Amino acid sequence: MTPRERVLAAVEHREPDYTPMDLGGTPVTGIHCSIVEALRKHYGLPQRLVKVHEPYQMLGMVEDDLKEAMGVDTVGVPAPNTIFGFPPENYKPWTAPWGQDLLVPADFHTTSNAEGDQFIYPKGDMSVGPSGHMPASSFFFDTIIRQPEIDEDKLDVEENMEEFELISDSDLKRFASMASAARKTGRCVVANLPGAALGDIALVPAPFLVNPKGIRDITEWYMSLAVRQDYVKELFARQTAIALQNFKTINDACGDDLDVVMLCGTDFGTQNSTFCSNDTFRDIWLPYYRQMNDWIHANTKWKTFKHSCGAVIPLINSFIDAGFDILNPVQCSAGGMDPQVLKEQFGDRITFWGGGVDTQRVLPFGTPEEVRQQVSERLRIFSKNGGFVFNTIHNIQAKTPIENLVAMLETRRQFNGQ
Repeated sequence: MTPRERVLAAVEHREPDYTPMDLGGTPVTGIHCSIVEALRKHYGLPQRLVKVHEPYQMLGMVEDDLKEAMGVDTVGVPAPNTIFGFPPENYKPWTAPWGQDLLVPADFHTTSNAEGDQFIYPKGDMSVGPSGHMPASSFFFDTIIRQPEIDEDKLDVEENMEEFELISDSDLKRFASMASAARKTGRCVVANLPGAALGDIALVPAPFLVNPKGIRDITEWYMSLAVRQDYVKELFARQTAIALQNFKTINDACGDDLDVVMLCGTDFGTQNSTFCSNDTFRDIWLPYYRQMNDWIHANTKWKTFKHSCGAVIPLINSFIDAGFDILNPVQCSAGGMDPQVLKEQFGDRITFWGGGVDTQRVLPFGTPEEVRQQVSERLRIFSKNGGFVFNTIHNIQAKTPIENLVAMLETRRQFNGQ
């Protein structure tokens, strides 16, 4: 099978020639830029500055030669703009606080304080306050909450709609060009569709907006899910209407150049429970997710990808009812997320894209042998009868030992008889 055929077979619950793998295809299946550099050194690839294509999490671009070396079956098409509101293009040099020389997008502008903390600006606009903060000891940015004081009597859904707009001609042209180039690689094309997230907590504070209005504080947003449900439903309905128009525009421009589309990164789980009840999910989110999935399945061949961390086993049937084909990151370390139970209860109805190894404990802190044991077990459980794309649980973080990553990759190859 080609890499594309391999992934699509798995997503369609057919057993492929061997278990496909995604690393770097989405902003939730990526690799920290420092680890990309280390992997390039390990494989003896040409040493060049790593491009940071997603600055919020400081994810490094996994180029074709590294994909080939690791055996990656996917290629990503990012949203037209990064989470800080500027396009990932026209790269320039930048040295990170941990000493790594990198390439960052042209509008990636930072300042620092006496402690060495870095501050980044929305749309690269340094005439306003920063929207992201990287502590000197950190390896990625945190969002700075910039919500103005809320007047309960003057809340206006329109103020939470600023970032939801029809895709511009220039953004569409750039997106379609990337999709066309991705299709030519022979890998499965995974696209991050703009404007389809509903209440994604990474996006609610709007680090990409120069002057965000509306409900932007994370605590205030979660309160709104309980006490302002009519506001939230109106917001989601209007966002969904725009998303559906964008889907049509993107389909007209890209069509079969796309295979899998990431719609939403909204998290519904904590380490031990869900953020909301199943009834609340079905009332507030499911109708709008279903509209998106129904349109995509009626008009395209795309498979839809839902990201949610945490202990979401009580919600998986509802994710399936909403029409999602794929669930990521499959956080098996969270409460109730036992791999065998997940596969037995849901494995014939949704594809698990992730869950291959625990990135909280085993991959960063375990031994290579512990990594091999867990990866072998996850492959044995999840790969049967398809429905599984190997990926770590969320992004591979900075300071992950390379010998552990190599153990992970070698175990996957050995499982597939390579």
